[in-house]
Amino acid sequence: HTSSRFFLISHTGMSKELVEAAKEWASIDPNQLTADHVLRLVAENKIEEIKKLFNGRIGFGTAGLRAKMEPGPVGMNDLTVLQASQGLAEYCRKYVPIDGGKKPMIVVGYDHRANANFNLSSKRFAVVTKLAMEHAGIKCILLDGYVPTPLVAFSVEHLCEIHTDYTVVAGVMVTASHNPKKDAGYKVYYCDGCQIRSPIDAGIADCIGRNLKPWFDYAAALKDCENLDGALTSKLETGQLCEMYYAAIESKLVKGCYEAKSKEFDEEWKEPKVVYTAMHGVGTPYAKRAFAIFGFPNTFYHVVPAQENPDPEFPTVSFPNPEEKGALDMAMEIAEEKGFDLIFANDPDADRLAVAERSRKTGKWTSFTGDQIGTLLGKWMWESYGKFSEKPVAMCASTVSSKMLSFIGEKDGFRMEETLTGFKWIGSRAKSLRKEGSDVIFAYEEAIGFSCGDVVSDKDGLTALGIFSELSVSIYSEKLQVADHLQHLYEEYGEFVSKNGYFFCYDPPTITRILGELRNGGKYMESVGPYKVNAIRDLGEPGFDSTTPDQKPTLPTSKSSPMLTIRFVNGCVAQFRASGTEPKFKYYIELPGPPGVARNVVEADLAKMVDIVLEELLQPTKNGLIKP
Repeated sequence: HTSSRFFLISHTGMSKELVEAAKEWASIDPNQLTADHVLRLVAENKIEEIKKLFNGRIGFGTAGLRAKMEPGPVGMNDLTVLQASQGLAEYCRKYVPIDGGKKPMIVVGYDHRANANFNLSSKRFAVVTKLAMEHAGIKCILLDGYVPTPLVAFSVEHLCEIHTDYTVVAGVMVTASHNPKKDAGYKVYYCDGCQIRSPIDAGIADCIGRNLKPWFDYAAALKDCENLDGALTSKLETGQLCEMYYAAIESKLVKGCYEAKSKEFDEEWKEPKVVYTAMHGVGTPYAKRAFAIFGFPNTFYHVVPAQENPDPEFPTVSFPNPEEKGALDMAMEIAEEKGFDLIFANDPDADRLAVAERSRKTGKWTSFTGDQIGTLLGKWMWESYGKFSEKPVAMCASTVSSKMLSFIGEKDGFRMEETLTGFKWIGSRAKSLRKEGSDVIFAYEEAIGFSCGDVVSDKDGLTALGIFSELSVSIYSEKLQVADHLQHLYEEYGEFVSKNGYFFCYDPPTITRILGELRNGGKYMESVGPYKVNAIRDLGEPGFDSTTPDQKPTLPTSKSSPMLTIRFVNGCVAQFRASGTEPKFKYYIELPGPPGVARNVVEADLAKMVDIVLEELLQPTKNGLIKP
């Protein structure tokens, strides 16, 4: 099937083949605007533009689909979405287990992304998905209105409580999260409520490849849908699922800190106040409900008006990612005007949370890193819930996240489990640990993704917002700010300083060669410069871990995306991997300082070590690695 002309053109110079592939594509594209655009390029013989749209195909992987909204097989459009949906439907019918006598069902949500020029949007993609699923005999619950990603993940696990005759076989959230405004995405959840991971993704991709031709006349069906509109979505189930989601949060996670601590504040030391931004995304109404569920009044927070409502143009931010420099500027200005202390920012689909704080002493801002927020939340979850659990307590974090929470766990008495990068691995590992009898109370990744409790098997920026609100009020009630509290943790457990970065590498074999040289036929290095190595884990194939009895790693290995982890005697951990989506060779290096040693001392030690480690191991100049 991969030889089909509208699926893949491998010979870039064959303009005739490209033109024929473009014509064939246009002939089956259910969107008149994108089809006409392609035919116009053909008529005007714009080979270079055709090549950009047709030389390859959008990849289906563990993130599902994500690309620019545009015609052709490399973009997100009605045809690529229907092809993906047909493949997903076939996979679900063939391979996802269904309880005896029950029927298959899928839940689909969408955000506000849109490209009006081509009549492409997340909502339209969601409708296409519904049409494909129901044609395949899979009942589709299309959530009503713009919804946050965590609600879809929650719904996959709980929709069967509403429709007891059905088994939920998958979920789809049509979102590009914090990507640039021109992008759209198609995020797939497996029947367990976790993001799809290997080998499920490869199985779905294979089914997509066998179902590239539309099963029926989608164009006519979409036209009929325009007249139905409101009847397409499931308003009743959406309301029920929202109530179930917030009820789960309230029963499992709400402590009532605001009511308990509010009497601790006075005119001299006022309660903290929050400026909230949804980054032009879907989060505002759901964040307001989260504040309310956790017992916080409307006076506790102020929403950035210009960023409050969903807007596919994202007019006030160049990049709708709260981690990006400048993304919180507008929120900071409002906080300074109002004398507020904290900023909470969800990304556009509300599955991540960024936090910043203004010092009451100096007026300076601290934007907390994902690792710092993760450490604060993890410690809070242990003190608030873990200590009182009747089961062994565990937490999970991606291997490239800070080791500080793991160190705290060793001292305080909870287990910290490492996973591969990405919440698909974090969520699925947390689920496995629960089945084994552990109480997994928290999980996180350094890219500001947090999962508090077991409400959702994925990252959830709304639950994290509520928990961090309670944490903040508790800290402020002791006449401290969040940054002060974090510093106290550093004083107790030691400063953990990290240096994460990357080199551009436009020749993938170079990265393979570098890692091969470091592997050295299985004779790994014993030192790097003056720094002695304590342990090595290699997640390339065949895999190696010096800390296990059989020297085989417990984490999955991968030939296509290997990761090398080096642990030094001084406690430093250095990790190297190639980016799966960009021409980057990434590194993550963290050095813990003993308790009592000042941060600037640890920073100086790390800076010196980073220079030596990167130069000796990667040899950037020799290997043509380019600094950003």
